[in-house]
Amino acid sequence: MCLAIPAKIIEINGKIAKVDVDGVIRETSIILIDDVKIGDYVIVHAGFAINILDEEAALQTLEYLRSILSAKAGQDNGSNNHL
Repeated sequence: MCLAIPAKIIEINGKIAKVDVDGVIRETSIILIDDVKIGDYVIVHAGFAINILDEEAALQTLEYLRSILSAKAGQDNGSNNHL
């Protein structure tokens, strides 16, 4: 199963952007969306930014995902809660 997650654009170089997902920096293609800028939140799926998301919705979604991971870690006695 794949999951699309919100990520914050921190750098743009042509059609490749560096994004921050809960402190983890990744590169993603921004070829599928127009008018993206540094500071925008985007939905990333399979290495591609597929939509721009407003900041409030992005932060709420990330909080939901952290809560789910935290609950799962508690069940598994794991300690890795990064998305």
